[in-house]
Amino acid sequence: MKKIISVVGARPNFMKIAPLYKILKDGPVQHLICHTGQHYDEKMSKVFFDDLELPHPDFYLGVGGGTITEQTAHVMLAFDKIVQKEKPDLIVVVGDVTSTIACSMVAVRHLVRVAHIEAGLRSFDRTMPEEINRELTDTISDLLFVTEMSGKKNLIKEGKKEESIYFVGNLMIDSVVHYMPKADRSTIVKDFDLKPGAYTLVTLHRPRNVDAVDELEKIIALLNELSNKTKIIFPIHPRTQKNIVAHGLRNLLSERIIITDPIGYIDFLALMKNASLIITDSGGIQEETTYLGIQCITARDNTERPVTVEIGTNQLAGTDWNNVGKCAVEVLEGKVKNGTIPELWDGNAASRIANILLQQ
Repeated sequence: MKKIISVVGARPNFMKIAPLYKILKDGPVQHLICHTGQHYDEKMSKVFFDDLELPHPDFYLGVGGGTITEQTAHVMLAFDKIVQKEKPDLIVVVGDVTSTIACSMVAVRHLVRVAHIEAGLRSFDRTMPEEINRELTDTISDLLFVTEMSGKKNLIKEGKKEESIYFVGNLMIDSVVHYMPKADRSTIVKDFDLKPGAYTLVTLHRPRNVDAVDELEKIIALLNELSNKTKIIFPIHPRTQKNIVAHGLRNLLSERIIITDPIGYIDFLALMKNASLIITDSGGIQEETTYLGIQCITARDNTERPVTVEIGTNQLAGTDWNNVGKCAVEVLEGKVKNGTIPELWDGNAASRIANILLQQ
């Protein structure tokens, strides 16, 4: 029996591996999950066991925090022992986090084939660690699963053989489709006294936006101003929260803004589905909002998911917070962007990927 190890390291990875796990668990392969622990907090256990209906990971490396270099080294040392002991036939990695490239390098060192899910996505911005991770992982991967046609074009331009590239759709959308019935039963919107279709959801965590005090001050000023026009709920990422507290800015946030800790996947899906607008610097949220038809303003200068802008509901507003505010006001006043769902974002990406993996 062939043995496949899927690697998860950060929260978005869990939502992408869950649909694949459900397909492979009863198949003719041994499918194991390795959680590197790159991102971990107590709330993560709920995501794993309750929300996503996943088993305990077969391997937990417990890497924790640290610099990118420290995390990479720790993941490689720990995962090296797993590969030596388990001798897998294939390693599956997802996305663009540190664990993705670290485990890929270990696999290649042991002559184990690598399958990269979400291959070919490019922001063309090497100041982002994720961009370096994407490029390097694609360079050493054997199977390249792309979510949108820009990924295939990028990979071919970079010299990858077309027969190694598979356009399969988007696992994140598989999770949206699968878990939507649970999200529809969530009481989170009611719990926060929000009215469906009449509030703005905000998520901001990228260093470019939240590390510098002057940027944080601009963000807070913008949210305070927007809170006069719309209810706002702001689940604060630990990095953002840490910086707001460190710079003594917590009391500047208007009491009209609902501040919460990070929210579990099912409840967050319910918040996204019922929002009138989402302001974010996340990658995955750009995809989820495009599928859900929710207005999204991305506070970044670039995106590795161009299809969400080209045909979806996403607006790339840049990091000028005046422009972000201008775009937000226009949406709130009714100037919305009509979008369509990208090709193969139909909830069946996991089946396509599994069929290809089983043929290897």
